[in-house]
Amino acid sequence: MRLARAHETARATHRAAALKKRSPYGVTLAEAVREQLAELARELGEVVRDVRGYEYAVVNGQALFPFRYADRPRPLDRARLPANASPTRRRLFQAHGPQAPEGLFEIDEVLVTDEFLGLRERFEELGVDSRLVCVFFTADATGGIHGIHWGDARLEADRTFTWPYSERLPLARAA
Repeated sequence: MRLARAHETARATHRAAALKKRSPYGVTLAEAVREQLAELARELGEVVRDVRGYEYAVVNGQALFPFRYADRPRPLDRARLPANASPTRRRLFQAHGPQAPEGLFEIDEVLVTDEFLGLRERFEELGVDSRLVCVFFTADATGGIHGIHWGDARLEADRTFTWPYSERLPLARAA
């Protein structure tokens, strides 16, 4: 229901902007979803954390990370982080998401770069023990929310995701 409300807000903004481009919808939707999840967390007596100017709901130690991965219906395995994604987003996945299974050999700490270590440094403002739970969905201004999935997603080097666990959620329409 919270995503449906966010969609209605984004669609209204898109219509009010009267632009041909879809960016008013996408930008508003991203912020409206975070706001809706933060509002829900507050109603439940849970925590809302500010990470670099963005609010994230943290429910039972699970930081909710909403992400619209396509503007048309697509399978979850087609989700991909954009090439221009911020280092903050990448770090959220690397530090708070599920870790890759152990490799064939351990990486010698001497060979690890500062950038590699920085990506794995947990956000204190999110809660160092918080685990990232992804809420991935597809949506567009006219069709609304097409599909919603939630679960554990590990960001891979090619910007795709591996899902140790995911579940499709039922759709709800705004009133």
